[in-house]
Amino acid sequence: MTFKSHMRAALDEARAAAGRGEVPVGAVVVDAEGQIVARAGNRTRELSDPTAHAEILALRAACAAKGSERLVGHDLYVTLEPCAMCASAIAAARIARLYYAASDPKSGGVAQGARVFTHPQCHHVPDVYDGIAAREGETLLKAFFQDRRRDTDL
Repeated sequence: MTFKSHMRAALDEARAAAGRGEVPVGAVVVDAEGQIVARAGNRTRELSDPTAHAEILALRAACAAKGSERLVGHDLYVTLEPCAMCASAIAAARIARLYYAASDPKSGGVAQGARVFTHPQCHHVPDVYDGIAAREGETLLKAFFQDRRRDTDL
């Protein structure tokens, strides 16, 4: 099977999140056949739920569709390096491969900060690929926060 990135779909979800006033992060879960089985963007404000990160919502939807708490053989594409909470959920779901766009020096939990997958308590470690469409992911985030700062300066 030829590799096909699904980061464009994750970026679409991030743009939709920004349109709702959410931090623009999007995620898609892809099955072993390369089909998108779930997609989500951040909804923490809309749902008044600090756990409603794009990754968590996409994992929940994929698990519900599969009827299992495990997504063995599935991949996750996300526009920003997952935080520690999301990285833990990714490990618990047994995601095979994690692809992310922009690094998150402030709150990342994969290559930054907590580095969840390096802990001995982490029962499953996905293959991790970073930097896919990083510039686009970073640009979305920077524009979103610049607009928010501009709005508060008025």
